Amino acid sequence: MSWLSVRALSGKVFSVVLIAGAIFTQPGFASERGSVTNLPLPRFVSMKASEGNVRRGPSLSHRIDWVYKRRNMPLQITAEHGHWRRVQDRDGAGGWVHYALLSGVRTAIVEVDMLNLYARPDSSTQVNAQLSLGVVAEVRQCQQDWCELSAGGYKGWARKGAYWGVKRDEVFE
Repeated sequence: MSWLSVRALSGKVFSVVLIAGAIFTQPGFASERGSVTNLPLPRFVSMKASEGNVRRGPSLSHRIDWVYKRRNMPLQITAEHGHWRRVQDRDGAGGWVHYALLSGVRTAIVEVDMLNLYARPDSSTQVNAQLSLGVVAEVRQCQQDWCELSAGGYKGWARKGAYWGVKRDEVFE
């Protein structure tokens, strides 16, 4: 390979790297972090309290728009401001909630009727239980396509996409 072709090739590689860097640093691609906690945004949490005021802004002086009345309900944090977290529920409704009302315990809400919980992350294994539409389950761990859920004393694995509270590409133990 001649010196001229190596130089041209290295220039093309540099251009590709430069363009990829510009694309992946845009807001849609960047891994955003909360200004208060330095935790990833958006991220899932759950309601610690059985009731929680949802306010129009991040302070007690802001109007209460509604009240969440379901303990362990999964919510997604989209912003942080002091002791306040902007959250949204599975319907996209949300507002500002005081951080003391939230828990890091992961939960998900079932979006299909009769969701099978399998003994292992494989649909050919035994069904341990079935969860009804609207059931809130604890998310114990997630693999690429499956999460281990527990509810009502039962636990098992369910394929992602049938419940809200976990990102499709999320993996954790």
